[in-house]
Amino acid sequence: MLNRNNVWLGTGLGLILPAIAFIFVELLKMNVRVLEKDDLLYIGCVALNLFIVRYYSGKYMDKTARGIIASTFVCAFIFFYHKMKS
Repeated sequence: MLNRNNVWLGTGLGLILPAIAFIFVELLKMNVRVLEKDDLLYIGCVALNLFIVRYYSGKYMDKTARGIIASTFVCAFIFFYHKMKS
């Protein structure tokens, strides 16, 4: 299934990985007081998509990589909107 060259697969992968990382960061922030206001962790969640973009680009699956890049921009926009609102 992950070998398909599909924009929707890339969009799904690009949204799932930062979501899992975001949940991990939230759990980590509850238990570690020093990391309570560190926004760099959230940027790291979005930056994880760069690794899977590189993987799919190396396999010449351009449509999947485009979907991951599109969802990365959506996640980054949500992050900055949240920062400006709070």
